[in-house]
Amino acid sequence: MSSDELAHFLRSRRAAIQPDEIGLGTRSRRRTQGLRREDVAELATVSADYYRRLEQARIGPPSPQVLETLARALRLTADERDYLYRIAGREPPSRPALSRHVAPALRQLVDGLGDSPAQVMTLLGETIIQNPMAAALLGDHSVYTGDARNSTYRWFTDPASRSIHPPEDHEEESLSRVAELRARSVEVGDPEADRLIGTLRVRSAEFERIWREQRVAVCRSGTKALVHPRVGVLELECQILRTEGLGQLLVAFTAAPGSRAAGQLRELSLVHAG
Repeated sequence: MSSDELAHFLRSRRAAIQPDEIGLGTRSRRRTQGLRREDVAELATVSADYYRRLEQARIGPPSPQVLETLARALRLTADERDYLYRIAGREPPSRPALSRHVAPALRQLVDGLGDSPAQVMTLLGETIIQNPMAAALLGDHSVYTGDARNSTYRWFTDPASRSIHPPEDHEEESLSRVAELRARSVEVGDPEADRLIGTLRVRSAEFERIWREQRVAVCRSGTKALVHPRVGVLELECQILRTEGLGQLLVAFTAAPGSRAAGQLRELSLVHAG
């Protein structure tokens, strides 16, 4: 990443914090949205001139120690802090490989989940394998080729791909997908990520708009509402587990025993078997 990217990210995070949020109070005659550069410099215990040059991309990347103080001053989340380090060129030397080879033990785990939909994905969002229930719930992802193998690419270029989520969740899903791709792109350090992002910025005005907002976040486990044409809306628990070394994610959907969603999964299983 260039110093311009670091500068832009610092400016966007500074603008997102209001002075009264950190006890500086509302200042009169403010022409700058959010904190002033001097505020961040003071909070990070660096000189105002040094910080100004960082935001103007007129100086080399900060040391890890300075990055840590900047992360605290700008109240970055853990994902945002990691992103800051990586665009400054301070990421750990060992990066997860984008492998499409699924370890036999992981494949057995996916197959063994039975009526719980499960699949293995790359960090950038490409489905590698699905068990039969995942294909029944989410569609068979093995039919896609080229960029369409990537779920985020489909989300922003194929309106039909959005039918799996309720319409009221579409905006949040879009925000989440862009924030995830931004975080993962610097984590994996793969030219494919930059190419995918460039393609999406050209092909989707929505993606471009959200990309410019500089959101950074990694999707984690939680409740998901999914829509299926035969069984309706399912409220499922989505468990996301990372496999170390291979740069892959195990994504599984479960329902509490006796819940409506559990009954819907059983119905889906019967429909698929029939």
